[in-house]
Amino acid sequence: MKSEKVGQRIKAYMERKEIDLAALAARTDLSVDFLTAVIEDNVYPSLGPLLKIARALDVRLGTFLDDQFSEDPLIMRQEARKSELSMLRGKDKPTDMKFYSLGKGKSDRHMEPFYVELLPESAEDKRLSSHEGEEFIVVQEGEIEVLYGDVTHTLKVGDSIYYNSIVPHYVSCKGGERAAIYAVLYIPK
Repeated sequence: MKSEKVGQRIKAYMERKEIDLAALAARTDLSVDFLTAVIEDNVYPSLGPLLKIARALDVRLGTFLDDQFSEDPLIMRQEARKSELSMLRGKDKPTDMKFYSLGKGKSDRHMEPFYVELLPESAEDKRLSSHEGEEFIVVQEGEIEVLYGDVTHTLKVGDSIYYNSIVPHYVSCKGGERAAIYAVLYIPK
């Protein structure tokens, strides 16, 4: 997906639902400046804010990631995986996570599965976020740190964690080494 598509899709749904920027900010508890950066400047938010935007517009998170339809079962070959979403720490700051959607093309999905590369920058400026639903993570490479409420958990290759995402949390690589995870988000309608 090209980076401009997320902002364009949000803007299109805002127009369809007749929601202006101020109303979207009120519904999401996100600032107008932040939303403007996402919509106009193509800054990718983390999944927490993107989920809040999807909820406010009454669409599923995957609506911003793809609009293709497929038949069951959906098979995603490793060599066909492409980075769909790169999380920026802010405008003009480097990418700290790369998300590869593993559910792209399945329009009736109820989960959002991802392969995620956690870059060393993810260990800087850790900001907890929360949203409805649950998350399940399995560490594929390296070590990760999961801040969950006021507790920090370290996970190594093969370890997994399953938690309620309403509790403030943050996932990053541990230290300065890249890590990779498989993550599945369940977001109730």
